[in-house]
Amino acid sequence: MPYFEGDLRAPEGARFAIIASRWNPRITDALVAAARQAFVGNGVDEAALDVVRVPGAWELPVAARQLAVAGRHAAIVALGCVVRGDTRHYEQVADGTSEGLMRVALDTGVPVANGVLAVERFEDASARAGGSHGNKGEEAALVAIEMADLCRKLQESAR
Repeated sequence: MPYFEGDLRAPEGARFAIIASRWNPRITDALVAAARQAFVGNGVDEAALDVVRVPGAWELPVAARQLAVAGRHAAIVALGCVVRGDTRHYEQVADGTSEGLMRVALDTGVPVANGVLAVERFEDASARAGGSHGNKGEEAALVAIEMADLCRKLQESAR
């Protein structure tokens, strides 16, 4: 039985999209910068990166679907930051966004890396946007590269 695993090697000519919320810009800007750096550091040409900004995390799945359906990107990275507040709004936005991004990936077959932080406190977000817990933007970009490579391999093996 064959064994398949993606590598951190972007398929030749592949484009990638980074969709990021403008909400909590100190965090999301750090996530975007790290994602861009991870793509470029792993051989993706800067010209092959498209960055799309949306108002908040809730809007990420709609933009992801538009990009995925257009068929120009090997994978999409979604970045945002939702901080718990005093109402249920946090759960609705965090859960709905995550479910929406998964639906886009499953419905279109385009990998969507979920780099949306859902945290209790702003300090927790800072720790995951270049602080003590690394950078979720970088992690999501690496996932996108690996999944794009894996999808390419699986498509080739089906021929």
